[in-house]
Amino acid sequence: MSVPLVTVIIPTRPGDEAPLALAAAKALAHPADRLEIIIARGKQPSVQRNTALRAAKGDLIYFLDDDSLPPPDNLRRALAHFADAKVVMVGGPNVCPADAPPLEQAFATVMGSWLAFGPSRARYTPVGKARTSGEKELILCNLMGRREALLAAGGFDEALYPNEENALMDELQKRGGTLLYDPEFIVHRRPRRTLGAFCKMLMNYGRGRAEQFRLHPTLGSAPNFVPPLLLLYLVLTPLLPTLLLWPLALYAVAVIAQTMHSVAADVRRLHSNPESSQSLLTSAATGADWWRVAPLIVVAHLCYGMGFWRGLFTRPQRKPPEQVPVTLETILPA
Repeated sequence: MSVPLVTVIIPTRPGDEAPLALAAAKALAHPADRLEIIIARGKQPSVQRNTALRAAKGDLIYFLDDDSLPPPDNLRRALAHFADAKVVMVGGPNVCPADAPPLEQAFATVMGSWLAFGPSRARYTPVGKARTSGEKELILCNLMGRREALLAAGGFDEALYPNEENALMDELQKRGGTLLYDPEFIVHRRPRRTLGAFCKMLMNYGRGRAEQFRLHPTLGSAPNFVPPLLLLYLVLTPLLPTLLLWPLALYAVAVIAQTMHSVAADVRRLHSNPESSQSLLTSAATGADWWRVAPLIVVAHLCYGMGFWRGLFTRPQRKPPEQVPVTLETILPA
């Protein structure tokens, strides 16, 4: 059986240094003459990825963000799944490194919690076993697909950012393709560094989902209306009679319960990881993350909800190519 040619596509901004993902891509365990790496520089990631996709020579395309760090055996895992001709896309979680600062660890804990992110928590923490999945669990910073299927589906919607991959995955499934989630097909990637950056990211996620729903409405987006409706409920709380405030108490209990569960899970994970530092173990074991995780769950709902409301009234549109120039750099590992 011949070894497929794989193209790794990494978008980054003009003028930035070589992305962190480049060295990790070069270290992937795959014959050098069957590996192509394309750095796509520009200011609109969906356009950058489409431009690189059209130029790619690989039968399989591995999309990484510029700070995604895949382990060397990732391609081996994915190629085993692509042995099934029905599989058109394989993805897995992006995991916070164990040595990240405590605030970033707290962001990762929140993103990997059910109450904050629902089924999409599988994008940020390994969940279950390898299985057929969909756009709720797969994420673009660690995603591999068949070039022919991606092009046939029209590539990424260039009017969307973020959520361009979600619309594409829905289209692939409509065409009968199988999407697969593998919890062991991971990349390491640090969360946002500051609270402000974390909030901005969440607002962008909410806006992107609302814009995706407007352009490509599906029932799969229905659960994403929960945070904006929660935000509306909280805004109207001062006007509601006392009888209608009981959901607020239930919400507080749910946040506390989720925090206890998430911190306990982190303690178990850190203790089972021999590479974890003692300082991280101590921080989690003493419950020091309580004061971070609980309010951050609420912040996640509020910021996502605000972004979603904004996205319902924005005007997503594709820009002319001359307004979003892209420069490609093709690298062939020695």
